[in-house]
Amino acid sequence: MTEQDKISRREFMARTARAGFSVAAVAGAAGLLYETDVLKTLASEKIITGLKDFSVPQIAGQTMSVITGTNRTQTVNKAIELLGGIDRFVKPGETVLLKPNIGFSSPPRICATSHPDIIGELTRLCYEYAKAKKVYITDNPINDAQSCFVNSQIAAAAEKYGAQLILPKKSLFTPMSLDGGKLIKNWPFLYEPLAKVDKVIGIAIVKDHARSGASMTMKNWYGMLGGGRNIFHTNINTIITELVMLIKPTLVILDATEIMVANGPTGGSTSDLKRTNMMIAGCDQVAADSFGAGLLNLKPADLPYLSKAHELKIGTTDYQSLKPIFAQVKG
Repeated sequence: MTEQDKISRREFMARTARAGFSVAAVAGAAGLLYETDVLKTLASEKIITGLKDFSVPQIAGQTMSVITGTNRTQTVNKAIELLGGIDRFVKPGETVLLKPNIGFSSPPRICATSHPDIIGELTRLCYEYAKAKKVYITDNPINDAQSCFVNSQIAAAAEKYGAQLILPKKSLFTPMSLDGGKLIKNWPFLYEPLAKVDKVIGIAIVKDHARSGASMTMKNWYGMLGGGRNIFHTNINTIITELVMLIKPTLVILDATEIMVANGPTGGSTSDLKRTNMMIAGCDQVAADSFGAGLLNLKPADLPYLSKAHELKIGTTDYQSLKPIFAQVKG
């Protein structure tokens, strides 16, 4: 371990303590402190030109589910059950990467980040029912990564259910060039966590977004970019489209239990939120986001990246054509 790593660890301990968590419990069990096998450094001259396909075969009538309910643990559980169960998506012995939105150092009540209850339940399902070998969690936040993982309470959820957090260390990024891409060209990308897993599950929350109009499952992949990625804000629809061309997830979860209808994507006040009490799960991220757009009083045509992804046949904005399964859970 380098001296820099030691300093970072001390800083994390202090921040964790200020956040009111048990330092030893959170840091140790969640693996926040630098697992040795994620410290590998890829040669800087190596440029990745694509990712493997993490998706599973679609099953007619089991591509998308929408569950109404107030309890995120129950609704996400039911949403996956109605698509065939977690063992449809994850097989025994496989490794899984959960990609939540942890972009900001905010508590869950602000709804700027994915909710820890969903992270915990997905981790539990992967281990207990799918018999996964390992569950990892990663993101490249806008704010300080350690603070984001702790204050979002995702570090605590990982600790509780045994997932391994992967901090976005510089050594885990490698240059990426998307074949046919206009923006993703020799750009630093959080590649190493994706390279080591068999399946990828994206977990996002429905939010207003000042640049893209809405932040949902497709925009969530923005967190895999490194470097000065704000440069892409002037062409936000293109970069989102290129990201979904690049990343074909196993499953996406879109949390609409409480959505951010104003001042997104950071919000900052519960007055920015609206209760809609829905959880969406799907194999088609374009369809899931098209449904989510409606909750923000937007049409798919209002979000150009949705229309473009539909044209490219990445998914469909006509989510009703998939005959989504609607259900309700009480509690």
